[in-house]
Amino acid sequence: LCLGRGAYRLHGVPRMHERPQAELFAALRQLGYRIDTPNDHLPAIIHGGGPRPAACQVSAAASSQFASALLLAQRPGGWRVEILGQNDDEMPYVEMTRRMAETFPQAGGRFTVEADASSGSYFVGADILQAENGCEAGRIAIPRWPLTPWQVDARFPRFWPLPAEVSRQKDLGDSIMTAIVLAPFARQSVRFVELGRLRVQECERVAALRTELAKCGARVEEQGDTLVVHPSQLHGAEIETYHDHRMAMCFALVGLRVPGIRLRDPGCVRKTFPNFFEKLAAAPPHGLGVVIRDVATGARLQGEQLRAD
Repeated sequence: LCLGRGAYRLHGVPRMHERPQAELFAALRQLGYRIDTPNDHLPAIIHGGGPRPAACQVSAAASSQFASALLLAQRPGGWRVEILGQNDDEMPYVEMTRRMAETFPQAGGRFTVEADASSGSYFVGADILQAENGCEAGRIAIPRWPLTPWQVDARFPRFWPLPAEVSRQKDLGDSIMTAIVLAPFARQSVRFVELGRLRVQECERVAALRTELAKCGARVEEQGDTLVVHPSQLHGAEIETYHDHRMAMCFALVGLRVPGIRLRDPGCVRKTFPNFFEKLAAAPPHGLGVVIRDVATGARLQGEQLRAD
């Protein structure tokens, strides 16, 4: 909006008023733009002035999204953006944005947008569960899996069998949640370490994963920012998703192997993957052919009934 010439009012953006925006607003003010807001949160009025060569500093310590947004607008804005407060959790996403911006054909041409590896991890996980249940591995094909190392979660297929330890900072990004819900089906106990970032996302994900896996009969120990998940015999349970899209998709994955998994507020997947359940239920080769039922009526749900609008 700063690159436009008018004034733009931002308000009514779902849940965005709950997130910190002060860091981003401060960086834009360093670049010379005017932002009217009483408390450095939405709602806000942004006064655009077009490209304005200037420099700013922004921290990636709390979130990579501020840094990524500024980097994407850096070239058309004529800005110089310095990233401060780097941390191992967030920098892979900043570097992915930087590389994409550098290689994008500014003068026109073709640019391949990679598939989202974090969302793809659920279908890799589904294939893993089939193999662990005695079926042939590789029956679920994921076309166009990312070929570059830009996405940290593109590594996910290499993390089965799960090693004894997996780090949120060094090994996997968001897909570490997928690995955690697969861990009860592993052949050994697995330590998931450096999970602090998960505590400050859509919900307190460390506690949520421990609580909901325990409901299913998993033996899980929480020690600081570490979860130790032991091989366990799971059973059905009603799962609280905490309005968190990844909690819903992770435990839907558990439901592919464990009968009786019931999800509260499954529609929260609308944030990143609104047709997730539609994809699960679609007949092969376009889906997995999973039977999904309405908890209240027992009726089978199919097609657009499963789309989260």
